Amino acid sequence: MLTFKVTTVGASAGVILTKEALARLKVQKGDTLYLTEAPDGGYRLTACDPDFERQMALAEEIMHDDRDILRALAK
Repeated sequence: MLTFKVTTVGASAGVILTKEALARLKVQKGDTLYLTEAPDGGYRLTACDPDFERQMALAEEIMHDDRDILRALAK
């Protein structure tokens, strides 16, 4: 488990991520992180945009269900 302290960054508050945390999240300086609610009532910090993930899952479902139509349209 990694722990972090909230610190002052200008007029805001921020968290400093260690090199290990950056490596685990597979992010680098300038990347965007998303804080989402987890099903267990906690929170999850991730580099994956949850809206984009949901949209891609829907697109994959449509591509699977309607592959014959998509093949015909591709011709």
